[in-house]
Amino acid sequence: MVVTSTDIKGLKKSATGKVRDVYDLGSELMIVVTDRLSAFDVIMPNGIPDKGRVLTQLSLFWFNLTKDLVENHLITADTQGIISRLKSLGVPDAESYTNNLDGRTMIVRRAKCFPIECIVRGYISGSLWKDYQSAPVKGGAVCLNGIKLPSGLKESDKLPEPIFTPSTKAEIGGHDQNIGLAEMIDIIGEQAAHQLREKTLALYTKASEYATSRGVIIADTKFEFGVFDNRIIVIDEVLTPDSSRFWDVETYNPGGAQPSFDKQYVRDWLLSIGFNKQPPAPTLPADVVERTSQKYREAYRRIVGRPL
Repeated sequence: MVVTSTDIKGLKKSATGKVRDVYDLGSELMIVVTDRLSAFDVIMPNGIPDKGRVLTQLSLFWFNLTKDLVENHLITADTQGIISRLKSLGVPDAESYTNNLDGRTMIVRRAKCFPIECIVRGYISGSLWKDYQSAPVKGGAVCLNGIKLPSGLKESDKLPEPIFTPSTKAEIGGHDQNIGLAEMIDIIGEQAAHQLREKTLALYTKASEYATSRGVIIADTKFEFGVFDNRIIVIDEVLTPDSSRFWDVETYNPGGAQPSFDKQYVRDWLLSIGFNKQPPAPTLPADVVERTSQKYREAYRRIVGRPL
C-alpha cells in the first residue's frame, strides 16, 4: 500500500511538507509520514512503497536509543492509541484511517522550532566536497565558514573529527543556505546556538558508533530542534535515509562518491533523462521505484537488525 496523501475529516491540517502531513491536535501535533519522495527539491508524482514507514520506524528506534542524551518530541506512535485519540476528538469513522496511519504516524509535543537545520558531517561529501574544492587555503588548511580542514582530502574521506555546518531552513521549493556559527548566533542567540551544536555532535557521535557496529557509515545527517516547556528537544525525523547519508562499511572506498541507502536511484534516473530540476516531475519507472524502496528497507534492516 502506497500512501502519497492523507485527508482526515474533522482535523485541521496545519502543514503539508515534502513528505509529511501535520495535523493540529491543540497542544499536540499528529505527524503522518507519507510515501512521497522529493528529489532536487521537487516532489515526484508517484510514491515509494514503505518509505514513510521506514522513516517513522527508524526515527522511533533512534529516539529510544538517544533519549538519554537529548529529549525528543515523541508522545506515542501506537496506532490503536492514535485511533482512540482521533475518536476522542470526534473524527467520524476514525477506524477507517487505520491502514493509512499504521506504522507511519506519531503524536508529538508541539514545540517552538528553531529556524536552523543542524547539520553534522563526519565525512567530506556532497555540498561540503564542492565547497572544499574551491575554498581558500591558508597555512596548509582549507577554510570553510570558520572551519579549518586539512588540505589534500579526497572525496568521501573521513574527517579528523565531525564538524557542525548549520544552514537556514527554506520553505518548500526553496533552498537552504549554509551559514557559519557566528551567523547562527545572530539568528537564535549565543546560548541556544552553542547548545544546539553540542547536542547535534553528541547525537551524531552516539548514532555513528552504533551504526558502524551494524555495518553502516553515517557520513552526515541533520537534526531539527525546538523548545518545549523551556527545554530544547529534538523534533521531526532523526537519522533516516531522507535526513542522512548512509554508506555500506564493506564497500566504502574514498576517492569518489559512495553508493547510499536512499533515493540515489531516483536522482540518477532523473539526471539520465535530462530532468531540469523544475516541477512538474516525470512519473518514476517501476524498476526505479522498486530499487529505491529496497534501499530504504535495507537501511532499516541493517540498523535495527530485523526486517521492517
